[in-house]
Amino acid sequence: MLKNQSVQTNVRVLLSFVAALIVSIVLSASLHSSAFAAGANTLKVTPVRSDIEVKPGESKTIEVTVTNITGAPITVSPIENDFVSGDERGTPALILDANTYAPTHSLKRFLTPLSNTTIPAGQSKTINVVVTVPKTAQSGGYFGAIRFTPADPDSGGQVNLSASVASLILLTVPGDVVEKLELTDFSLQQNGRNATNFNTPDNIQATFRFENKGNLQVGPFGKISVSKGKTVLSSVDFNNQTPRDVILPDGARRWDVPLEKIGTFGHYTVNATLTYGASNQTIDISKSFWVIPLYVIYAAIGLVIVLIGLIIMVIVMFKKKRGIFRGRNRRRSNFRIR
Repeated sequence: MLKNQSVQTNVRVLLSFVAALIVSIVLSASLHSSAFAAGANTLKVTPVRSDIEVKPGESKTIEVTVTNITGAPITVSPIENDFVSGDERGTPALILDANTYAPTHSLKRFLTPLSNTTIPAGQSKTINVVVTVPKTAQSGGYFGAIRFTPADPDSGGQVNLSASVASLILLTVPGDVVEKLELTDFSLQQNGRNATNFNTPDNIQATFRFENKGNLQVGPFGKISVSKGKTVLSSVDFNNQTPRDVILPDGARRWDVPLEKIGTFGHYTVNATLTYGASNQTIDISKSFWVIPLYVIYAAIGLVIVLIGLIIMVIVMFKKKRGIFRGRNRRRSNFRIR
């Protein structure tokens, strides 16, 4: 009996882990696209992300549309979740436990509970998500997700592994907010290797890592250019789409930006001007690198070897001539003594 209970517990833990993995993938896709369909092609949700501002003591309603793209009615269960920073590529870590809140920046505490709803085949329903900010709420950023998944009343309390769709909510409570980003890494890479000297111009990218030291989600943006001497070879926008990818408070994030129009030989400079926050704080950085093909390196090594050889030959010849000259002087001295 105890063995069976242990097996059931292990199965529940495994199912919970798989569910968390599926939802994390869903949320990651939500953070990087403006439209998202469920992996099982059953539901679609819009908007994928809402950025709102609500003052303490006030409420705001977000209209979320859920579409049933199957040929049969579906009863949908809305699930409210907090999330925290996950990996440094923008995938959040969802908190699946219904009774657990994020330690800080919890949006779930401000959400009005939602009920199941049935959506006819091929139709949509608008779900009103009400966010109520208490008068005592501190200013700053709060974030969470509303997931919609097919309800399964016969599941017996087990984790529902049906693919879900998520609508993210990023809330700003105005007031004494702190917007502070720290650039902790700016490096040049080729095929995952950090360097400032490369043999080819292929697959060179600039890598940025930021840490959010403030209390509000922040999305840096700007321009990154590559120049050779005073000539600008290429310029690309960084994180200028709407909505921008953001860095959550207490979190960190990396971006990789491919560098274009680099020649096969020369000295280049990467310049980046990045801006963030309501006051448009600016970060200016630059880094130089060389592209030197292997044949140039081999030619330079060969030239050095030849030069060394010539120097050795000159030294040897000079010593021989000096030896001959000394020998002649000795013979002349001996002849005079006699």
